[in-house]
Amino acid sequence: MTAAASPEAGPFAALVDWGTSNFRIWLVDSEGIVLGEGQSADGMSATAAQNRFAAVLEEHLEALNAPPFLPVVIAGMAGARAGWLEAPYVETPTALTDLHLHTVCPQAARKVHILPGLCQKQTGPFDVMRGEETQLAGVIAGGIETGIIAMPGTHCKWVDLEQGIVKRFRTAMTGELFDLIGKQSILRLSIPAEATELNGEAFDQAVSEALSPAFSLPTGLFSIRAAALLTAPAENEAASRLSGLLIGAEIAGMRAFFEGGKTVHIVASARLSALYARALHLAGVVSHPLDGSALVRHGLFAAARKLIVQDQDIRP
Repeated sequence: MTAAASPEAGPFAALVDWGTSNFRIWLVDSEGIVLGEGQSADGMSATAAQNRFAAVLEEHLEALNAPPFLPVVIAGMAGARAGWLEAPYVETPTALTDLHLHTVCPQAARKVHILPGLCQKQTGPFDVMRGEETQLAGVIAGGIETGIIAMPGTHCKWVDLEQGIVKRFRTAMTGELFDLIGKQSILRLSIPAEATELNGEAFDQAVSEALSPAFSLPTGLFSIRAAALLTAPAENEAASRLSGLLIGAEIAGMRAFFEGGKTVHIVASARLSALYARALHLAGVVSHPLDGSALVRHGLFAAARKLIVQDQDIRP
């Protein structure tokens, strides 16, 4: 669904969050106010095969009545190796306010900047992110320059942010594991496909179990199947227990990030944010939710302001 921009509003830039499955675009004025926006399933997976990146972008801009020379700033998978044009990873530690210095510009009918992702080689185990760095830039734009940021999702990121610099980060495949185990392992026989409501008691017990020193994830997982065979589990108990074991194990493995009583800022959907906040509370950790949807737009706008001024400065 697309909302067209007002023709007299004076768009400053188009901001694009180009994910693997989804495409989101905003037209904003010079203050970052949204004048028009759109969303579709034109993610990288649907666009890369026929290399339709430029065409898809122009279709969305036309739907929003964007001026012909309006600059565009893109974050996400359009900059991946299989995307429109690869924007090489920037290695940590790195200042998020400098992301605009590492953009790439594909051939297009207008000026298009694609922001880079981040990688980790020296500050911890090998790791990468692409798209989340722009949300982190939005966190900084919102006034949080130092803290621990948890970004739950298919691949959850934990980020150590200090004075606007990403010092280190780690990725946990928690969301993907939940999907794979629940749909393709033996536990699929215990977890109904329509299970959506949380069984709070089962979730809390599983998180507490996963946080204990002697916890073993492989054996804990099989206990879900055994319970289904030997008892009459309550509604959504199996799915909630699986979620609790995986999230609890993830939090236990990330203790080095929040040791010393640090607050964890959670960037996620309302549902995931509530789950992680509940689990972190059981771990004795204070957490604070942030609006992930708004953050990526704020991070893109922060980069756009610098890029457009930079272009004006070098224009003959």
